[in-house]
Amino acid sequence: MKINTNNVSLKISAGEPRQFPRNPLPQIAFSGRSNVGKSSLINTLLNRKSMARVSSAPGKTITVNFYDVDGKLFLVDLPGYGYAKRTKTDQLKWSTLVDGYFTSNQNIDLLKLVVQLVDSRIGLTNDDIDMVTFMNQIDIPYIVVATKTDKLNKTEREKAVTSLITNPVLRQGTQIVMFSSESREGKNDVWDAIIGYAEN
Repeated sequence: MKINTNNVSLKISAGEPRQFPRNPLPQIAFSGRSNVGKSSLINTLLNRKSMARVSSAPGKTITVNFYDVDGKLFLVDLPGYGYAKRTKTDQLKWSTLVDGYFTSNQNIDLLKLVVQLVDSRIGLTNDDIDMVTFMNQIDIPYIVVATKTDKLNKTEREKAVTSLITNPVLRQGTQIVMFSSESREGKNDVWDAIIGYAEN
């Protein structure tokens, strides 16, 4: 599959499951904590500065954003979780929307991969573990992208990789990609995974 990343558009910012597009395109979803770097990763993949909006207030946006990439697949930006300052109403909206993506998405069979983001400096949080456990239970394919690797020195980097590889919650053999939006490390590896899963 050849992808023209110059041909990208925001299909819809869906605030309710009924708004999810029904176009029969493979879907690649991006999941992670608020402020883990999802928007930065998507912008790096698409060679854009602001296709995905980097919020100044983490957790503020509660929509599922579908980016149509060259008419061949959707990159699906799920709202970030774990934002402590969210009101109970917003927490309920987040839960309803994200649960709806996995349970009320009429094209859920087209979800080929979840790119699970983890802050390389922190490792898997309890919220990350909950998300991965959920994906294990419903048998969704995923890879783990450890973000902000430019902030680590060599020793910290080795420790971060070992911590992820040996974490029992991750499926054995889960692909771990070290990523930095600053250096663009890992960009090609993420694209290779996206295309590989989208073609299956």
